[in-house]
Amino acid sequence: MQTLNAINNVTEENLKRASHATIASLLNLTFLPIIGFFWLIYLVNKTQRNTIDHYHTVFGIKLNLFAAAALGIVSALMIFFGGFDSVWTWVYLISYFTLVHTTFIIIAVWAMVRSWSGQKLRE
Repeated sequence: MQTLNAINNVTEENLKRASHATIASLLNLTFLPIIGFFWLIYLVNKTQRNTIDHYHTVFGIKLNLFAAAALGIVSALMIFFGGFDSVWTWVYLISYFTLVHTTFIIIAVWAMVRSWSGQKLRE
């Protein structure tokens, strides 16, 4: 009986790079913004198309770009609806971080678990 990795031609090196990509994505969303994104850009140049590591690296880049766009939209809304001195600023920030940003982090964790098993998010 063949394993899933043998069927999909996934090597240990592919799994390692896919794991690194998802960790970089998660770090960019949590503790090391910008540094994690540069790590993703570095990793995408080391992968080959149609491999599991390339898939997870590109997915991490897209996820982090969507997160940056969402943060930009929330910042624009804060400025538009009263600036940073408004009491509504805290409503926007807390709502954003508890609903939107947490969703991005959960997706990144889900991608990390899937990368450890050599799978894409949708199969």
